Amino acid sequence: MESKNYLQDINEIKNMMTKSSRFLSISGLSGTLAGIYALIGAYLGYQIIYKDNIVNFDGYRALVVSDQELLNIFIIAMSVFVLSVITGIAFSYSKAKKQNESMWDSTSKRLIINFMIPLAAGGIFILLLMEKNLYAFVAPLTLIFYGLACVNASKYTLGYIRYLGITVIILGLLATYFLGYGLFFWALGFGVCHIIYGTIMHFKYDRLN
Repeated sequence: MESKNYLQDINEIKNMMTKSSRFLSISGLSGTLAGIYALIGAYLGYQIIYKDNIVNFDGYRALVVSDQELLNIFIIAMSVFVLSVITGIAFSYSKAKKQNESMWDSTSKRLIINFMIPLAAGGIFILLLMEKNLYAFVAPLTLIFYGLACVNASKYTLGYIRYLGITVIILGLLATYFLGYGLFFWALGFGVCHIIYGTIMHFKYDRLN
């Protein structure tokens, strides 16, 4: 009986240490919804650029888009991003409230910092490429840098974020090889992968609370 109490105490200490070092209020359902937003955005993007703007150049498929079409794509991408962020914050806040935990603490700050460093660097790099009219690399690089951001931040949150990041990085590398098909890989990475991993995390973590 005494040994069972010791084991229970050890488990409680372990759980407390985990909660103090990892942000566990990430909602799997918000990831699933972000994936749905991304698929809708990819469909809208396809309607704008993939029907008439594909050209073949030295064996590669490339996009030729007008300034207005580029602006429309940017608006769609930012709308997907903003909706995903708002959904993530809302669901994470709700989950943290149910668990009687603080959403904004030193752990969540470290999570955001480690997530934003690769993401910001990638965003600046992609904008510089776009300034040079190298649009074919935008989709692959958004996947790669987003995947790196997930891997870099995963040590401060759920372990599935690391696997999501690795999967997205692989898709980004494949998109770099198959230039001209970036939107399809973008839909797989930001859409399908988010839905799969978000659903897994929802059933494994969210429903327990």
